[in-house]
Amino acid sequence: MQEHDIVVTVRTEYLSEQSVPDDDRYVFAYHITMTNCGTRAAKLLSRHWIITNGDERTQEVKGAGVIGEYPNLESGESYDYSSGTVIDTVVGTMHGSYRFLSEDGIEFDAPIPPFTLAVPNKVH
Repeated sequence: MQEHDIVVTVRTEYLSEQSVPDDDRYVFAYHITMTNCGTRAAKLLSRHWIITNGDERTQEVKGAGVIGEYPNLESGESYDYSSGTVIDTVVGTMHGSYRFLSEDGIEFDAPIPPFTLAVPNKVH
């Protein structure tokens, strides 16, 4: 078991009621679970997202914490939150990383694996 090991899982959903396809506005929610699989407690410091639309245009989002919070995860603990994004194509991707500070004073990144944002029945 590693000392610093945060595992991130993601579930997405298309929010049709907030989307306006005629205006190229597609709204997605993403639900994150971060689990401390390491042996040391770690506190979330910041996030870094790379959002790519279907035309390969990217935008980066960096910021402190998530949804105004800075969860501290003991070994074995998980933290869940939901947020959202808007893209201008029917499909896109997101990936990135979370920056953590371990109880031993070491900062490390937890990768957020790439995931797809897709309007149902629009991607073959």
